[in-house]
Amino acid sequence: MQKNRAPLNRTITLTKNEISKFKKNLIYKSNNPFSIKVITNKIINENIYDVLNLLPDKFIDLLFIDPPYNLDKKFNKSIFREMDNDKYEKWLDSWLNKMIRMIKPNASIYICGDWNSSPAIYNSVKKYFKIRNRITWEREKGRGAKSNWKNCSEDIWFCTNSDSYKFNIDDVKLKRKVLAPYKINGKPKDWVSGNDENFRITFPSNLWTDLTIPFWSMPENTDHPTQKPEKLLAKIILASSNPGDLVFDPFLGSGTTAVVANKLGRKYSGIEMDLKYCCISEKRLKLAAKNKSIQGYEDRVFWERNSLKEQKRKNN
Repeated sequence: MQKNRAPLNRTITLTKNEISKFKKNLIYKSNNPFSIKVITNKIINENIYDVLNLLPDKFIDLLFIDPPYNLDKKFNKSIFREMDNDKYEKWLDSWLNKMIRMIKPNASIYICGDWNSSPAIYNSVKKYFKIRNRITWEREKGRGAKSNWKNCSEDIWFCTNSDSYKFNIDDVKLKRKVLAPYKINGKPKDWVSGNDENFRITFPSNLWTDLTIPFWSMPENTDHPTQKPEKLLAKIILASSNPGDLVFDPFLGSGTTAVVANKLGRKYSGIEMDLKYCCISEKRLKLAAKNKSIQGYEDRVFWERNSLKEQKRKNN
């Protein structure tokens, strides 16, 4: 059943004809292993357990994993059920240990979770990778809680396969307003004076407060219940891969990883079991061919949340 949407709603949707067209681009399991050529810039529409053994060795430059968190959640036609933390950790390990052989020696791995699933994620990834950091990002949407603190943050565990890995620090700096400008001999210290605003280009930290969860008026928005912002993926992909590298996502969802990798000149591949989400990904990739912009990222700089339009207005 189609939802009734407001006239200005920009959520990406599908028609039956589009589903019929886009599903022809997808890959399905076969009796033979997949070659790198077959899966490059392709989406695999299968259950993760049915295809992991078909994937090639050492083909992943950057692995981004956004698995179902340990809570009850409906994903279109499938439902993930909450389990005790020990069982969730075993579930994580059941597919993660099968991916080790696919990762290049100098690859980076990012895996998402919330406060409840993060301990299990930590216990699982520490067995296979070198844990470098835990990123916490502000998820500003969500209902309040009457008897608890509102949950509005999520974690991303940053890991590497070895001590040799990529980290392109100059590609992920953040543009921030300077509230207390400091001068030496009358000249700005570490900041720039604009027409109406002072700003500083800063190094990124492991606390991200500049992201906006996709919502109905954003052109990247879909009906996927746990869609990550394109800006979030842009930070990770720019920091931990180079142009031409292959970014892999085994829980692709509505395709944000593939779309951003494509926009930033990387190759992509991923697995998603739901046909509708695969087709939405394909539609987003088609749109990305015409528009490479990423909201909140421009001129090779990440802007503070909701500040880019205002900065442009003041500087024109």
